[in-house]
Amino acid sequence: MILHTFTLTLGSTRPILGSAQELRGFFATKFTEYTELHQHDADKFIYRYPVVQYKMIDNTPMVIGINEGAEVLKQIYDEYEEIRLGANTYQIVERGISLKDEEFGISEKIHSYEFVTPWLALNQENYRKFYTLKGKVERDEFVRKILIGNIISMSKSMGYDVPGQIKCDANVHFKKDRLKDVSVMTFTGKFYANFIIPDYLGIGKSVSRGFGAVRQLSFNKDRIM
Repeated sequence: MILHTFTLTLGSTRPILGSAQELRGFFATKFTEYTELHQHDADKFIYRYPVVQYKMIDNTPMVIGINEGAEVLKQIYDEYEEIRLGANTYQIVERGISLKDEEFGISEKIHSYEFVTPWLALNQENYRKFYTLKGKVERDEFVRKILIGNIISMSKSMGYDVPGQIKCDANVHFKKDRLKDVSVMTFTGKFYANFIIPDYLGIGKSVSRGFGAVRQLSFNKDRIM
C-alpha cells in the first residue's frame, strides 16, 4: 500500500519549547473547520487512526498529514505567521516541507525501528495485567502481542488488509509517565517487524499528541523470524 504524506517542520528566531499536545492545540484552535486536525465532529470524538499527527522532535515542531490529512496540510500550512505553545509565542521564519509517496505494509524482510517518542502501548486494563506478569519472558511476550495488535489496528484504520502474519520482536524499557494527570506506562527502545512503517508515524495510543513515533534504522534482515 502507498501512503501519501505531507511533513511540515517549523523554525523560529529562537528555540521552540513546548509539547506535541500544545502544537496540536494550536492547529485545532486556529483551523476548527478541519476535523482531520483535531478528530472532533461537533462535540463528538472521531475514533480512528489520526491522519494528522503532531510531534516535537529535538525541539522542532513537526506535523505529518497522511492521505486526506496531507491534503488538509497543503491548504493551511502557511496560513499563519506565528504559533502559540503554552504561554510562549514564536514567530515562524522557516517552513520545511516534504511530500512523499511511501510504502506501508507487510514485507518479506525484517525492518528495525526505534521509538523517537515514548510508546503509549497499554490501556488501563493491560497496564494492570502487565504488572501481574512474572519475569521478563512473560512481559516481553505480552508487549510483543500488543505491538502486533497496534500495527493491525493502524492498518485497518487506513484500509489496509494485512495479507499475512505479522512477526515482530521488541527490545524496550518501560517507565511511568503522566498523560492528562493520569498515571500511564510508556516504553522506549527498539523493535523489529516484517512490516514497513514510514518514518515518524505513530503507533499505539495518543499518536496525534506525539506518542509512539517510530523511525526506521538501517538494519534489516532478508529472512523472516
